[in-house]
Amino acid sequence: MSVIGHIINGEPHTPAERTAKVYNPATGVSTKTVALASQATTEQAIAAAQAAYPAWRQTPPLKRARVMFNFKALLEQHADEICALITDEHGKVLNDAMGELQRGIENVEYATAAPELLKGEHSKNAGPNIDSWSEFQPLGVVAAITPFNFPAMVPLWMWPMAVVCGNTVVLKPSERAPSAVRFIVELAHQAGLPNGVLNLVNGDKEAVDTLLQDDRVQAVSFVGSTPIAEYIYASATAKGKRVQALGGAKNHAIVMPDADMDNAVNALIGAAYGSCGERCMAISVAVAVGDKTADELVARLQEKMAAIKVGNGLDNSNDMGPLITAEHKQRVSGYIDAGVAAGASLVVDGRGLAVDGHEQGYFLGPCLFDHVTSDMSIYTDEIFGPVLCVVRVKTMQEAMDLINAHEYGNGTCIFTRDGEAARYFGDNILVGMVGINIPLPVPMAFHSFGGWKRSLFGDLSAYGPDAVRFYTRRKTLTQRWPSAGVREGAQFSFPS
Repeated sequence: MSVIGHIINGEPHTPAERTAKVYNPATGVSTKTVALASQATTEQAIAAAQAAYPAWRQTPPLKRARVMFNFKALLEQHADEICALITDEHGKVLNDAMGELQRGIENVEYATAAPELLKGEHSKNAGPNIDSWSEFQPLGVVAAITPFNFPAMVPLWMWPMAVVCGNTVVLKPSERAPSAVRFIVELAHQAGLPNGVLNLVNGDKEAVDTLLQDDRVQAVSFVGSTPIAEYIYASATAKGKRVQALGGAKNHAIVMPDADMDNAVNALIGAAYGSCGERCMAISVAVAVGDKTADELVARLQEKMAAIKVGNGLDNSNDMGPLITAEHKQRVSGYIDAGVAAGASLVVDGRGLAVDGHEQGYFLGPCLFDHVTSDMSIYTDEIFGPVLCVVRVKTMQEAMDLINAHEYGNGTCIFTRDGEAARYFGDNILVGMVGINIPLPVPMAFHSFGGWKRSLFGDLSAYGPDAVRFYTRRKTLTQRWPSAGVREGAQFSFPS
């Protein structure tokens, strides 16, 4: 089997160390392995980043931005190759992978604005002959730890902004889907990124813990499950690091009686089952206001779901691919079993699905539950699979109270024609990203992405304007040049 190694100081690095198999989830077959970085290998990557930092820090922002312009062009030129790698190791349908990559490229486009974003502020004569200004200075070496579900997009949320702000990076992607991000790192070096500025180490907990504990690493960005986000936040902040850790989600969609039901159903189908539900912004709970609304919603969903095509992601005529691993498929199936046992109505059962020619693949068909209550595990837990739960309530306020009481607050939306209801919802819902008749309110690259409550640990959201603040520290300078021959006496009162 071929071994997917690391990239340290601009060079391929594949030492003799532990490996893990990388599977094609559509076939259940492994044809390659990934190297799992030891502490020593991870420290070597940190050392390369530290050595590259002084020169990169002094590189003008315009020159850093020009690397990003070159990099964007290479991403677009090699888009088909990148998406094929994503589908091969994640399983998502190719056109979904292309959408992921495009959203990542948008963050590279934002990073090209570094000269504008890093200008700082200036005040002449803030006091008598006193000038004051602020600068946004880089932190040093930063770490980016990314998940399997968006092998290209989430790394592009992190390291392009980190490096255009003058930092150097050690990137640790998911060991389940490592090939696309490795290819992307190679393209970054082709674009002109100097050796050592961006280093890639594949690995597991040993690599992560090394990044969290090493004093040379100044900040950590993470996207993944809430238990791991909490662990990373606690471990890294205890070492004095700046941390941005995005955790799990349980995203609700309120469907009002006046909603455009065609729009709502189509939106929910895509938001619940796209990428097999393996999205932190997937809608996994539909809250129907009124039994009549719920009855119509469930019937229409059931009708639409019958047409969903599940199969190999290499075929763009399919709507859904497989889950990432056999273990994850078993976990999601366990939640479905638990929902049935708890008394929820399993209207559509995707268990037992067989895809011709891919009998060993990790396929699970779309599932729909009705009459779900807030004490069931299928409601409380993030399932991260193609499972949509319908909860019935009597009023919009009851729906909002349900959402506000949940431990997660990543994304939510409402389907309604009532502007007053939509405005009230947007003002009072306790969730970080809100959609009005939009099921996946993922902000564009020039805004920032982040949830509330146990969906985000840290003070700043991902990408966009918050990324500039996260990857830099503000320094404010105040200066005065006294006139020749004029000397003032000592002042003991506070200057004003």
